[in-house]
Amino acid sequence: MKVKKNIILFVFSLAVVMLLTAAGVFLFSKTSEFEYSYPDKVKILFAGDLMFDRGIRYYAGKGGGNNFIFEKISDLLFNNDLAVVNLEGPITDEKSVSSGTLPGSTNNYFFTFNPSVAKTLFEENVRLVNLGNNHILNFGSRGLESTKKYLDESSVDYFGAPQGKRSIIKNIDGLKIAFVSYNEFVSNADAEQKSTIEEIKKVKLESALVIVFSHWGVEYAQKPSENIRESAHQFIDAGVDLVIGSHSHVIQPMEEYKGKRIYYSLGNFVFDQYFNEDVRQGLGVIVKINKLTKQLEFEEKNFYLQSNGQTIMR
Repeated sequence: MKVKKNIILFVFSLAVVMLLTAAGVFLFSKTSEFEYSYPDKVKILFAGDLMFDRGIRYYAGKGGGNNFIFEKISDLLFNNDLAVVNLEGPITDEKSVSSGTLPGSTNNYFFTFNPSVAKTLFEENVRLVNLGNNHILNFGSRGLESTKKYLDESSVDYFGAPQGKRSIIKNIDGLKIAFVSYNEFVSNADAEQKSTIEEIKKVKLESALVIVFSHWGVEYAQKPSENIRESAHQFIDAGVDLVIGSHSHVIQPMEEYKGKRIYYSLGNFVFDQYFNEDVRQGLGVIVKINKLTKQLEFEEKNFYLQSNGQTIMR
């Protein structure tokens, strides 16, 4: 009887072990199917200028809605914990004044985005935007307040709004990351530089990493000026771990300074500029942050602006 009991116990134990092993294999195989499963890392995608007026407004309407613009890159956006872009204009219920205008005319450069854009950003995992740029006040302070209202209602975070918070600290899967805005296009650039450095030093004490999102430089310039390079170096000297740039509408070179990366311009992300190949190309930078060591790994994606308004990957 004792032998029989031992045999039954052995068979039962063996069955349990086999069951647990099979379950482990199943769970591992399911996890490995998804390349975005990085339990030890945080993944953030940075992209450049996003503009949803003029031609983009038209193509979105023609394609059945705002999501049409992101249709070819939506999977990439959701393959990261967060996507961060420069929101190149206000979100208001005002009528567009740039739609249908000729390039070079005054109204051609005054943007407003439909209120539905805020919801679309959230739906496409673009849940943090930089507001420190030269178009956010195209419709004045009222347009800025409207932008913040619609972003708040759609749970899209923001930083860099004029006269507002220059930075935001996001807790992403237990890792505190500070995002700081630098906007060269203010009335006093020297004061802006000084305030940005002060903000960097402040948030450095409250976060594991500090990333500066800069709106700077000369449109269509192929490389940064020495003044821009000096500003970027000063940010890193103050404690920044990564610098991301926008505004030039073309991709500019990446530089490493004291072991930190500076992407001077990521070019266009969503924009209706098609007049040459340089403005039709954008760069996406995926930053993979080791939650334990805080080390950064980088993966770059090439974007291309199609003439139907869509952004695709190349």
